[in-house]
Amino acid sequence: MKDIVRMKTSLSEEIEKLLNEQVRREAISSFNYMAISSWCERNGYVHSARFFELQSDEERAHMKKIFNYISSVGGTAIVPEITNIVQEFDSFKSVFEIALEQEIAITHSINNIVDKCYKAKDYTTASFLDWFINEQVEEEATARRCLEIFDLVGEEGVGKILIDREIGKTRGTAE
Repeated sequence: MKDIVRMKTSLSEEIEKLLNEQVRREAISSFNYMAISSWCERNGYVHSARFFELQSDEERAHMKKIFNYISSVGGTAIVPEITNIVQEFDSFKSVFEIALEQEIAITHSINNIVDKCYKAKDYTTASFLDWFINEQVEEEATARRCLEIFDLVGEEGVGKILIDREIGKTRGTAE
């Protein structure tokens, strides 16, 4: 039965493997953001904690979207095992630097999958991934904006409180 099902999908094993790895990357991103949210909460950055909680939810939605796509085209979607999520961070600013690095890595990964799709003439999956390409532009811009706020406000005195409030405004989480 498995061979018959495999014959009835246009998804190659290589692309399926790459998509399942992307599911894993999105899950790791979601968990990383949840850990950062917890760290922010513990350190009094309540708006940033909510910001990262929403980022975590968004990454989980991305993971589910890819997971469901794999299944819908007859592939085998794999639930990833995630371990070794960092729980402590060096500084308030560092969590945003981590976020930007993570988003850039996700962009590179999506671009790599799209490249492989075109080489394999899997235009259906490449088209599906167009949404993620556009989403990553937004994700990187948001992460960059958050880091710009640190440079504009400065971290001295009440700077961190002001930064936290401004971060909240980027996702509509500040009062």
